[in-house]
Amino acid sequence: MNILEVKNLYKSFDTIKAVDDVSFNIKQGSVFGLIGRNGAGKTTTLRMMMNIYTPDSGEILLNGKHIDNEFKKKVGYLPEERGLYKKMTVMDTLLFFADVKGKKGTNIKKRANEFLEKFDLADRKTTKIQDLSKGNQQKIQFIITILHDPEFLVLDEPFTGLDPINTDLLRQIIIDLRE
Repeated sequence: MNILEVKNLYKSFDTIKAVDDVSFNIKQGSVFGLIGRNGAGKTTTLRMMMNIYTPDSGEILLNGKHIDNEFKKKVGYLPEERGLYKKMTVMDTLLFFADVKGKKGTNIKKRANEFLEKFDLADRKTTKIQDLSKGNQQKIQFIITILHDPEFLVLDEPFTGLDPINTDLLRQIIIDLRE
């Protein structure tokens, strides 16, 4: 069964055709990647999936229904560029974004601590985001993406800034989440 269907998407910005008749299906439980050169329209396609951009034409279906704002509650979205508040501490950042997705309380704090442990960041709970390396900021961004236990993940350049060890860790967590 397809969890997501993208049908004949088009998107232009003035005279630039960013996405030109893109179609694909993603089966439940699969890991799917969009691969292409810089400027090929991958991020634009993901932003249309997230309802950030509206397609000029085409449609996007989640479980056979057109995506809407409810989709955002069910999805974990890791954007290409970081959207972290630099002056907040690591734990405050995780709890803030979990709350935005409707998750709070002792269970979410426990889950945040477990992920910080898994990513070797347990000693950084009170560190401000601005004082973390780019790789550690990327790990925090990924934890934010999965902390609320989403049904579906959309990851744009998830390995940016990560060393080979953390790239492998992130890859393994993605595989574990698929299971």
